[in-house]
Amino acid sequence: MIGISDGGAHVDMLCNAGYPSYLLGTFVRDKQALTLEHAIKRITSEPAQFFGLIDRGVLRPGMAADITIFDLNTISSPERPEIRHDLPGGGRRLVTQAEGIRYTLVNGQVLYEGQRHTGVLPGQVLRAGQLKS
Repeated sequence: MIGISDGGAHVDMLCNAGYPSYLLGTFVRDKQALTLEHAIKRITSEPAQFFGLIDRGVLRPGMAADITIFDLNTISSPERPEIRHDLPGGGRRLVTQAEGIRYTLVNGQVLYEGQRHTGVLPGQVLRAGQLKS
């Protein structure tokens, strides 16, 4: 599975959230180890199918329009996360900041423009019993 997460349970020890953008920048653009199309499939439709999210992962009418618009010339993430001490009580967490992402759309609405949150909250929590079949 490309891209991993423990849902934030170990934010002070683990942060591989930047792996999809690292994959695109390093293994698609720089090393040309796989095609852009194959990499996109690996980070979109394959995880959606694995988790049973049948209305996500591909762009088709009637599906959730979750889209990331990026610049292939600049997309990347650092290999190592940075430490931030911004949790309550000065607690630390690891953060991986992606570069080269222009827009992030969730359900067809612009959630992020570059690094700036637009203020909209179009997402929803998905639970196994709520998935479309």
